[in-house]
Amino acid sequence: MPDLEVKGKKIELSQEGFLNNPDEWDDDVARALAKAEEGIEDMSEDHWTVVNYIREYFLEKNLAPMVRKVCKNTGFPLKYIFELFPSGPAKGACKVAGLPKPDGCV
Repeated sequence: MPDLEVKGKKIELSQEGFLNNPDEWDDDVARALAKAEEGIEDMSEDHWTVVNYIREYFLEKNLAPMVRKVCKNTGFPLKYIFELFPSGPAKGACKVAGLPKPDGCV
């Protein structure tokens, strides 16, 4: 099982790179995941808009939002979300937001 070191703390990841314990997520973990898993060196305001929306939705409903909800609530077209997170909203954005691997289509 891979792990990620963030400020001297070991964070366990699943084989697919998702957090094993979503409670360990914070902004520093998000930045480290973005860099390690998506190759994103610096998180822009738009990255944070997507990540924070996905994270808040997950904390409220205990599941990842569907892609159309992400687009509608952030105001970003799907093509742009793929530019922000090259592996897409389900894999990339959800990883960076600290969610467990989504079951269905987000």
